Amino acid sequence: MKDLIFSIFPNETFIDLNLYQFGWERCAPSHTFGPAARSHYLFHYIISGTGSLLADDSDGHTKSYHIKSGQGFMIFPGQINTYTADKELPWEYTWIEFDGLRVKEAIELAGLSPDSPIYHSRSHDLRETMMQEMLYIAQHGDMTPFHLLGHLYLFFDALTRSASTMRLSSSGKLRDFYIHEALAFIEQNFQNDISVEDIAENCGLNRSYFGKIFKNAIGKTPQEFLLNYRMTKAAELLKLTRLSIGDISKAVGYDNQLHFSRAFKNIYLVSPREWRNKNQVNLPI
Repeated sequence: MKDLIFSIFPNETFIDLNLYQFGWERCAPSHTFGPAARSHYLFHYIISGTGSLLADDSDGHTKSYHIKSGQGFMIFPGQINTYTADKELPWEYTWIEFDGLRVKEAIELAGLSPDSPIYHSRSHDLRETMMQEMLYIAQHGDMTPFHLLGHLYLFFDALTRSASTMRLSSSGKLRDFYIHEALAFIEQNFQNDISVEDIAENCGLNRSYFGKIFKNAIGKTPQEFLLNYRMTKAAELLKLTRLSIGDISKAVGYDNQLHFSRAFKNIYLVSPREWRNKNQVNLPI
């Protein structure tokens, strides 16, 4: 049997929840990864064996954790970390790297944070369900994006239900209402010259308070989210259409093509034209 399964998710156009890479590994004794930092959330579940995690907390202090089978650990975007398999009883684990609009909320419901990154389950059955969903994804990297995302949602359901009491206060429900209104407004108007003030006004909130609850719920400022949303839509148009760069620029709210190209390169690290050359699908003539 193989000691490693690894796949990269082929699609980056999903907003609410998206995969980036996933796999399974039976590690050699003392096998180490890091120190490193990720751009997205990365969750490992320990199937057997033990190991250790070194990770920075919210204050930048490095903490050490010993982790065993039946537990897991979450690595957060930008967090410096190193993890090492035990010398005598090395771990076997499965992992998923993901991100999206609803991720921060789900992780909070599971009680995970940079100060508390270790997963502990309150339910053996749900923990097993979660592990099976992770293994299914790891073993079916050739399935369609929608199929894999369906199992990713099932993983999140098992993760949150196994690790939390799922209590949600009335203030939390009100916050969710405002965030829903903001996201709907962005989705319907991203191609127009809208500002954070416009989004806040649509929700009936002042800009400062809106920015605070948006960042707490989504994990990005409204400006950051609007930029990422526009660039994701631009990447989709570059990949799936023959529209010119100028037309795509206007389609995502940029009258100035140079400003659009700079913004796109800040997100994808290459120009729109370079990205299209590498990613455009074969379109019918």
